[in-house]
Amino acid sequence: MRRRDVVILIGGAIVVWPLAPRAQHSEQLRRIGILETVPADRDRANLSALLTGLREHGYVEGQNLQIEYRSADGHADRFPALATELVRLPVALIVTRGTPATIAAKEATETIPIVFAAIGEPVGAGVIATLARPGSNVTGLSAFATELAGKRIELLKEVMPTIARVGFMHNMENPVAPPEWQAIQSAVKALEMSAELFDIRREPEITAAFKTMRQHNVDALYVGIDALTQANAKKIVDLATEQKLPTVYIARQYVNVGGLLSYGPSFQDLYRRAAGLIDKILKGAKPADLPVEQPTKFELIINLKTANALGLTIPLSILTRADEVIE
Repeated sequence: MRRRDVVILIGGAIVVWPLAPRAQHSEQLRRIGILETVPADRDRANLSALLTGLREHGYVEGQNLQIEYRSADGHADRFPALATELVRLPVALIVTRGTPATIAAKEATETIPIVFAAIGEPVGAGVIATLARPGSNVTGLSAFATELAGKRIELLKEVMPTIARVGFMHNMENPVAPPEWQAIQSAVKALEMSAELFDIRREPEITAAFKTMRQHNVDALYVGIDALTQANAKKIVDLATEQKLPTVYIARQYVNVGGLLSYGPSFQDLYRRAAGLIDKILKGAKPADLPVEQPTKFELIINLKTANALGLTIPLSILTRADEVIE
């Protein structure tokens, strides 16, 4: 190797760069931490959207960008240690998903900027002061978890008009869960139905919850999004199908593994847009002055194969509104 070449280890791969032509880029190398709920191989779509957005702003992994990905693997109690690890590296900025990860990152640092790619209750959970002026080292994009709860209940009722009792499965330790549960209670009351809460905080409680649903004559299910439900998406989907429970989810990742339907913001679009906030911050903007952005792209995803397994006929009124139908 010529002496003007340099070997750099990035993400486990050896990259050889000519030293002189790349000197300027190496000086501008940005190390960004990502604090996620699931491993990277199960988060490819969102991670790819983020990297695409960053490339659009001139940041290319392996050239002037280094990614430090950390996953809680479905265990929210791991977020504080992982956030501390990223702070100690250090990283120039931390990207998070969800309220627990964002709170952990905020508690780990008051100086390193934090961008949440998707979060349910940024103000209600105390992550930021206001949407217009976050007021700290944190900003990002809202995922409208609570705001769309009523619409998801309406979709369930439209799919199966005979529904009388809806279960709500979520980890109530997640700050976004209580207000979402309140919204669901209001929605079912307006439709003259009832709802029952199934608070799951560890994996074994998922199976137990489904057993209780059968005993309590729950005939439909709403699953909240959390590190625990994301990590156990396939298990939840399979148990819901086994019990013939029409189930609505917030994100398409559940429908991709066999869930009936999901309605919510396009998380890939949120991740791509997060790159714009990252670029502004890396160029000197303060997170405290960058308003939290709202979702602008929403998607209704339906799995017809699952509908058939449940013995359901999806109404044409829903199929025509769907952004994607999985057959």
